[in-house]
Amino acid sequence: MLTILLVLLFLVMFILYPLGTVLTQSISRSEIPYMQELSDAGKLLTDGADGVEALAEHPVTLLGRRALDYHREYNVRRKTAGPEIEAIRNELNRLIAEVGANPAVVAAYARQNANKLSEFDAMGAIQTVADTVPELGKFALSFDAYMSLFASQSFMHVVKNTLVLGALSGLLSTAIGFLFAYVHMYTRTRLNPMFQVISVLPIVAPPFVLSLSAIMLFGKSGMITKGLLGIRGANIYGLHGVLLVQTLTFFPVCYLMLKGLLLNIDPSIEESARNMGASRWKVFTTVTLPLLLPGLGNAFLVTFIESVADFTNPMMIGGDYSTLASYIYAQVMSNYDMRSSAAMAGVMLTITVILFIMEKYWLERKSVATLSGKASRARVPIDDKSVVVPLNALCLIVSVMVIGMYALVPIGAFFKQWGRDFTPVLTHFQYVLDRGLQPFGDSMRMSLIAAPLTALLSMVIAYLVVKRRFWGRGLIEFVTMFAMAVPGTVLGIALLRGYVTGIGGGGFMVLVGTSAIIIIAFIVRSLPIGTRSGIAALRQIDKSIEESAYDMGAGSGKVFTSITLPLIKDSFFSGLVTTFARSVTATSAVIFLISARHQLITPQIMTVVDRGRFSVACAYATLMIVMVYGSIAVMNLLMRFFGVSRRRKEVI
Repeated sequence: MLTILLVLLFLVMFILYPLGTVLTQSISRSEIPYMQELSDAGKLLTDGADGVEALAEHPVTLLGRRALDYHREYNVRRKTAGPEIEAIRNELNRLIAEVGANPAVVAAYARQNANKLSEFDAMGAIQTVADTVPELGKFALSFDAYMSLFASQSFMHVVKNTLVLGALSGLLSTAIGFLFAYVHMYTRTRLNPMFQVISVLPIVAPPFVLSLSAIMLFGKSGMITKGLLGIRGANIYGLHGVLLVQTLTFFPVCYLMLKGLLLNIDPSIEESARNMGASRWKVFTTVTLPLLLPGLGNAFLVTFIESVADFTNPMMIGGDYSTLASYIYAQVMSNYDMRSSAAMAGVMLTITVILFIMEKYWLERKSVATLSGKASRARVPIDDKSVVVPLNALCLIVSVMVIGMYALVPIGAFFKQWGRDFTPVLTHFQYVLDRGLQPFGDSMRMSLIAAPLTALLSMVIAYLVVKRRFWGRGLIEFVTMFAMAVPGTVLGIALLRGYVTGIGGGGFMVLVGTSAIIIIAFIVRSLPIGTRSGIAALRQIDKSIEESAYDMGAGSGKVFTSITLPLIKDSFFSGLVTTFARSVTATSAVIFLISARHQLITPQIMTVVDRGRFSVACAYATLMIVMVYGSIAVMNLLMRFFGVSRRRKEVI
């Protein structure tokens, strides 16, 4: 019972509560009776200590007390600071005088000088003003934020862009994934090792690696556009660029999903149709394809959700083609408009939840059982050259393109300036090392903490869902799987809003700015994948094995640790490796949660890409991929000893 309560507490605190905080903020309005006084209060900070003392007596007393505390602490720090900090403070005061309590311009300047400003700088007072405004006054229900969004042509255009991109990416990824799965399972091909490589690459590489490669190949200084074709001013940015990289990134997921479905189709069903005189095309269109339609729809919806939630690729290669994820990021980081961004997050979450419900509760019910208990012989591969050659050629072209684009990243790190000066150098790696290894160390440390916690929690949840009967079992399964439908951007904003001032704004569990909030984001993002794997493994275990232990007096905990967990340890280690790789390469879920004390690799890569330093970005990405591959290799080595059951030799 205690385990059930702890699991429910985790799901409520770190999934339902943060999302509820965002949705509540989007439909609430604080009636502030002192708006003009609030603007004047911000200007009081320019008067130095006297102004802040006056602010302490302001009708909005909470603002005054917080600003005074920050200012006093700032004066202590300023005594040891140099003239550079003083210059920054003067510029902040000038901006404050111009914009009053509006934090947008001030926040932008402060971010530019974040490394020079201490956490107790006077900017803290202005941030407090911005954070306190929505919490002042009497709460009132209001849908003004949503009304303003839907009345905005620019926002509706962004929603249209998101849906169009999701639909096109889903269709293309599903089609290419099905092509690969069909060639692998139905034809005689030698490309299977290449398929295995392609299926692993999206897991161990950052999500925006292909965007980086596409810019280096097809951009204005691209190797193909400018180097081979002599095209100047080529534009890879926009819908076509994002669609290209999303399709090449997501189709391996569809391939793995559809490969399993094709494997489960009983060959005798198709052979019966062939024996009755049907052609291969007739069998494919009337037997194979109808059996796969629910699976194809499932793959399409999963890819659609991934596309809608994708943040990094539209940010990097989207150009003027904005999507909801990138638009929300711009609202938070540029305009500091938390209420509008919360409403946008609500719209984005609604889209993904509808797709999630369709995938889980509609398409899954339409799946057809294709495996019977009767023995059947193995499928005879198609060796007709008129079928095999064209299909293998298409798969080979796509495979070479994908592997080549991934391989371009480490290659690009060794040139002085991509597209202009191809002199071999090592200066980019030296630059990364000189900047410090904190991003690599922090990413590794937090991912290594999150991986075992996620693997263990997912196995516990899977055990409760499959093996136990209690009130709330369906809720635990739904909330865990529901996390899959929450875009990373929405999750990041939710955790930020939920724990920036503690639970309920009371100061309890203020996690923003700590490594704990990043680890929690890692766990929530990977929990559904590990739980699905655990549920599938547990359903293969005969219940009589555990019942025998119960009959001998063992409790639930003893049965789980001594019988169930050893039997599903392969799924446990698989979830551990997957969580680690996803955590190291995560971007959207943690972009709002990082701080100066805790740095991650992926935001560092995006920063240097924004500055146009593609070779440096390649150096970062190369070291990151090597680190992930090396860690996974070590984990796989450990799995040989602990994860895979060994065969015992019997001596007769």
